[in-house]
Amino acid sequence: QVQLVESGGGLVQPGGSLRLSCAASGFQFRHWYMRWVRQAPGKQRELVAAIFSGGYTNYPDSVKGRFTISRDNAKNTVYLQMNSLKPEDTGVYYCNVLLLANNYWGQGTQVTVSS
Repeated sequence: QVQLVESGGGLVQPGGSLRLSCAASGFQFRHWYMRWVRQAPGKQRELVAAIFSGGYTNYPDSVKGRFTISRDNAKNTVYLQMNSLKPEDTGVYYCNVLLLANNYWGQGTQVTVSS
């Protein structure tokens, strides 16, 4: 059974940092492409970071240079380091993996950037 469990969200002031973690189980984590996706209030989900099994990463322009995705295959965990946070980064952050035809999501972790 595939499980993705996010942690690390919270309330932070603009300019601050947070580190999100996603613990994965139920599949061979090291072989799969992992993503962090966020959903702001009233908006559609958007990709914020992705990492391939070999470590190649991809970011949209909105977070490039501020967010860093990484993975620890020994711990079956993917991380999202978020620096220089802005109010527009507020939202629920989800960990995601697409395994063949099945799309799996964690329960999400809330990130609120506010003074």
